[in-house]
Amino acid sequence: MSGRPHCSELLDVDPDEASEELTEVVCLESELKDGEMMEVEVGRHNVLLVRSEGIYSAIGNQCTHYGAPLSKGVLSGHRVRCPWHGACFNIQTGDLEEYPGMDCLPCHTVKVENNKVYVSVNKKAARQTKRIKSMGSRVEGVIHTILLLGGGSASLVCAETLRQENFGGRIIMVTRDNLLPYDKTRLSKVMNVEDDSILLRRMEFFHKHDIEVWLRKEAMSLDTEKKKVTFDDGSVQSYDQLLISTGCRAKGLECPGKDLENVKMLETPEDARQIHVACMGCHIVIVGTSFVGMEVASYMTDKASSITVIGSSELPYQKTLGPEIGKVTMMMLAEKDVAFYMNDNVSEVRGENGKVKEVVLKSGTVIPADVLIVGIGVIPNSEFLQGTPIAMDSKSSVIVDKCMRTNVLEVFCGGDLATFPLTMAKDQRVNIGHWQMAQAHGRVAALNMLNIPTELNSVPYYWTVLLGKNIRYTGYGEGYTDIVVKGKVEEQKFLAFYIKDDEVIAAASLNYDPAVSAVAERFAAGNTITKKEAESDDLRWLKLKLS
Repeated sequence: MSGRPHCSELLDVDPDEASEELTEVVCLESELKDGEMMEVEVGRHNVLLVRSEGIYSAIGNQCTHYGAPLSKGVLSGHRVRCPWHGACFNIQTGDLEEYPGMDCLPCHTVKVENNKVYVSVNKKAARQTKRIKSMGSRVEGVIHTILLLGGGSASLVCAETLRQENFGGRIIMVTRDNLLPYDKTRLSKVMNVEDDSILLRRMEFFHKHDIEVWLRKEAMSLDTEKKKVTFDDGSVQSYDQLLISTGCRAKGLECPGKDLENVKMLETPEDARQIHVACMGCHIVIVGTSFVGMEVASYMTDKASSITVIGSSELPYQKTLGPEIGKVTMMMLAEKDVAFYMNDNVSEVRGENGKVKEVVLKSGTVIPADVLIVGIGVIPNSEFLQGTPIAMDSKSSVIVDKCMRTNVLEVFCGGDLATFPLTMAKDQRVNIGHWQMAQAHGRVAALNMLNIPTELNSVPYYWTVLLGKNIRYTGYGEGYTDIVVKGKVEEQKFLAFYIKDDEVIAAASLNYDPAVSAVAERFAAGNTITKKEAESDDLRWLKLKLS
């Protein structure tokens, strides 16, 4: 039994290049059962060996997102899901099938002889742990123009998918940022970040594939009849098809003193660096117990002189993760001397010489502050759509269908700005500001632009980092009525199931990998997880290998 996977950009090695190929016996045939996978070494190359439906395949073992070992992930059919952040890869081709990864994996030749499994690695190809899928470029004479408004992950994935499908027209990505698309999820986790270290693609990539990127340019108005967008510099660009993915911006305080110096909001890498510098050795106050606010508090524990967090609810993450987990995250930070004032709000920011000096709460509490960081929500960047026929909801998000189409022909929307039907939530319209969902939106929009009918079926997956510990979450838990917890929340090792109508609708974990990825695979397959299953002491259905 043998086979060579078919990769988009894997070249066969001719006899003259035989020295570039390394072949080793990695295991006996009896060591790997059907439906199992294992990490093996070929030379110094880390390889994932998989046996599925009697066929062996071998791909790179490091997830192309943040390098997690896929051998510790979840194998389901012909794909493996990363244990850390949920990216999925085809085990036969190495191709990316679910985000947040951007790139595919290298794949290798497998041969079975005399009960021995051989893996051959092309040393030249294996030097790279990532593989960019084959992409075309612009074709002379094709005048069709696709305009992408916004420079985030939805626009980037849309552009890449168009070129992967050999669209030969013009692609223009327009962003008000002064940076190429970058990994925004890292801004609240590593705040002294250098621009270069978080770029998702470099300018050479965009040049190679004829993707135009216009920086520092913002859409001001849209004429859907004439198919034209007017920008803040007065320029006008026409389009044949349009993706709106302008995202959201941080919501500011509405109280006296809100414009004082050192009142900060986190939106860009420059904001992150400024906050990092401003907070060193200072008294800081953070308003908001969202994921961003809590991550900033976590990051600052060994940098600021004092940290105070103001929350409008009783506990952090109360609506999303529930009171038990919210209490533990609060305790984790409290052990690092972070002070919390919950069920409270800012009524005034007092200053001295134009800078923040004190933060006054509605309860009357006065907190000394050198820096005030505001993380209280977002505002959709959809003002330029006012007066257009594009349908929006009461919160000014754009309404789309499962193909990411708006109600206006050839106008699509994706990312944080879109309200869309979520398959796993029985097509309930939702607005989810997750990085991975925005990427999925971009891909689905691109395929439907090219008349390749594709519906969004991704399962939401996100993570947050507190004091070096990762809390992972999958599903859509809004409206849950019960929580079933495995492990012990207070010991910071748990798996929580969120229940609604006797079914699991979401799961969260800490130090319980790859449980959340296993749940995500069940959701993705459309399989119901009952409350009874969640309550059972037998977790073999999760395929966990817990120590």
